[in-house]
Amino acid sequence: MKPFDISQHWWQFLVMAVVCYFIGCFNFALLISKFKKRDITKIGSGNPGTMNMSREFGLKIGVITFLCDAVKGGVPALISFFIYRNYQFAGTDIAVADLTRYFCGLCVIIGHIFPVTMKFKGGKGIASTLGLFWFCLPCDWPWFALIIFFCLLGIVLFIFLTEWGSLGSLLGVTGFSILQFVVFWNKYNGIPFNAYMVCVCMAILALNLLTWCAHHENLFRLFAGEEHHTSIKKLAKKKKAK
Repeated sequence: MKPFDISQHWWQFLVMAVVCYFIGCFNFALLISKFKKRDITKIGSGNPGTMNMSREFGLKIGVITFLCDAVKGGVPALISFFIYRNYQFAGTDIAVADLTRYFCGLCVIIGHIFPVTMKFKGGKGIASTLGLFWFCLPCDWPWFALIIFFCLLGIVLFIFLTEWGSLGSLLGVTGFSILQFVVFWNKYNGIPFNAYMVCVCMAILALNLLTWCAHHENLFRLFAGEEHHTSIKKLAKKKKAK
């Protein structure tokens, strides 16, 4: 592994932050709805995300939106992993790629939720965050990709059975975060905790805080028993009716 001196290469993180933020600002839901001759920010809940797209345009369009946002969240992180996978922070055993992939993902999510191109009123970041973990967790062990896929199916099943879309998605994000923490714990077990490992943990924690805070209204409605139900059955029927 090659040593990476942060004091000399700090500017690379600045470049990553700016590039990934503007990638996050690109909203697929808005683009797809424009192709449908409508503006997703002015119909339904007004949220330019998977759930609102599914309700307004059917399940097929919702799935397409989810996949596009998931790729947006995962690809920049994956690229950074391959760029820095042979580097470790100077004087430590911490892989630079373990920080860059979640740093890039975090910047994409910030851009998605607070896009300058949409007056800082974007989506809620769930699809991009789930996509981030889908792409990042297999970086440790490739076979994790299959496990993540089945976990995503589990989230869909939870939403199907409970009709609590927001809660199911948020639990998925938290579950993947815990899994990544466990992987890092096993990977760096016995290595002294240092500032770089703190930064990695803080980046993953920030992802959770952003997505949970972005859904604060949904959570308030859920606790008040007023949350809108997300019926996959109804969405599928709506698709057929189109």
